[in-house]
Amino acid sequence: MTSVLRRKAELDGLPDVTGRTAVVMTMGALHDGHASLVHGARGLAGSDGRVIVTVFVNPLQFGAGEDFGRYPRTFDDDVAIASDAGADVVFAPKVDEVYPAADSPAAAIMIDPGPLGTEIEGAARPGHFAGMLTVVAKLMHMTRPDFALFGEKDYQQLVLVRAMARALDFSVEIIGMPTVREADGLAMSSRNRYLSADARCVAAQIPVALAAGQAAGPDGAQAVVDAVRRHLDQSSASVGVPVDVDYVVVRSLDLGPPPRSGAARLLVTVVIDGTRLLDNVDVHLGPQSVR
Repeated sequence: MTSVLRRKAELDGLPDVTGRTAVVMTMGALHDGHASLVHGARGLAGSDGRVIVTVFVNPLQFGAGEDFGRYPRTFDDDVAIASDAGADVVFAPKVDEVYPAADSPAAAIMIDPGPLGTEIEGAARPGHFAGMLTVVAKLMHMTRPDFALFGEKDYQQLVLVRAMARALDFSVEIIGMPTVREADGLAMSSRNRYLSADARCVAAQIPVALAAGQAAGPDGAQAVVDAVRRHLDQSSASVGVPVDVDYVVVRSLDLGPPPRSGAARLLVTVVIDGTRLLDNVDVHLGPQSVR
């Protein structure tokens, strides 16, 4: 039976478990991608451990004009999905349980994500990663997990959470889990439900564009970027739905400058019909070694 808790004091009052604790942090609107994280958490925690799913739409990581107000809230369904996937606890605090009063000096204190927090997605969404890291840090303190699982779809988020955990000596292992995709290849996202039928047709071309980028890897990072942009432009023109390509970048695995050759990460964000969609894949730059 999955318990629904609203206050930190309720978490503190949970009985000890003999196994380990794993947490999956979400903003709700759960789907199969989230369920895969919960399944992974159950496997790490074991039958004698505890799996906690947090559901909290974090206002600090939404900028002006973003979709905080219309972000989907489907709490009853979220609890059912979390429970079916193996969660023991759903922790769904209200804003005033997580953050101090606005007039408190503590309200101004946030986690600084460093230079990477202002690049790629951070350049498009100023302050987003400071808000994300702040709530992740708070929820880690509240839930005290041994493991925290994050999907690779939000790859920059994963990299920054790992960096924060190392820098601030969190005693938690950050686990990255593969992106879960729809039948047509589109990365699962709570925002996919915003797409019209035509917009969805174009969105399904994002993973195809990424595959084109991977195929161009032997010719270097710029060739990868060019291949992705070319495919997205062609897809937009064929369907007649505008695609605003926010960025296509190739970086190292830790999101530094891309290597001349070897393993790298290809990241793309587009806005289709007003909906912002992120995706990324691994890519190998330069010639593959022959064994």
